[in-house]
Amino acid sequence: MKREHHRLWSPGFEAEGGLLAYGHWGRPVLAFPTSEGSSREYEDFGMVAAISDLIEGGRAKLYVVDSADSASWFARHLDLEDRALVHDRYEQWIVDQVLPFIVNDCGGRADVIVTGCSFGAYHAANVALRRADIFPLAICHSGMYDIATLGDGHRGDAVYFHNPVDYVAQLDGEHLDWLRRTAHLVLVCGQGQWEDTTGSLDSTRRLAEQCHDKGLNVELDLWGHDVPHDWPSWCSQLAHHLPRFC
Repeated sequence: MKREHHRLWSPGFEAEGGLLAYGHWGRPVLAFPTSEGSSREYEDFGMVAAISDLIEGGRAKLYVVDSADSASWFARHLDLEDRALVHDRYEQWIVDQVLPFIVNDCGGRADVIVTGCSFGAYHAANVALRRADIFPLAICHSGMYDIATLGDGHRGDAVYFHNPVDYVAQLDGEHLDWLRRTAHLVLVCGQGQWEDTTGSLDSTRRLAEQCHDKGLNVELDLWGHDVPHDWPSWCSQLAHHLPRFC
């Protein structure tokens, strides 16, 4: 399997962020790691192997980025609003540097799928709902979609507009109509060990219900009570869902 490591400059952080690319051709899939994780996670924990048939068959090309969670959402010395402002710079890197790199690397193909597990699922859902024009499909595994649970302190516009359970509930008008036509979310979660204690199961149900109430294109896929919040579950789930879209 073709594998390449790249470093892409982020003007917002004045530093480089890592990206691992797998495959030679196919629909581009951008994956976010779990909380404070690196671009090596999908390889280290079996996700690349789980979809290797799609990658080697030229149906999907996988890109996994580094997170910036340690500087943003998990920087516990900062108020939540300040964390959200740092996260803005990470999203800007994704949109302004990572996305153009992917499109160019795929010969102009721009129908990028976003995906992630645990806190990576938050990133995937949030960027798809905010920027469905460039990320029309998100496959999200065991996510936590209320970032207000991460800390206290001042909460302003930056927190609101990066918190799906806040802004989805208020969607209306022409923007809502556009999202109904454009965005597609697949929200997947097991019902086994740690899915309840992490809050992922309740959070997944809540976001799915909010999206459904707004008429958004959302699929809720709850796996069994023997399916825990862990990498083997997410490997099976991605291998199940991704072939439908590649």
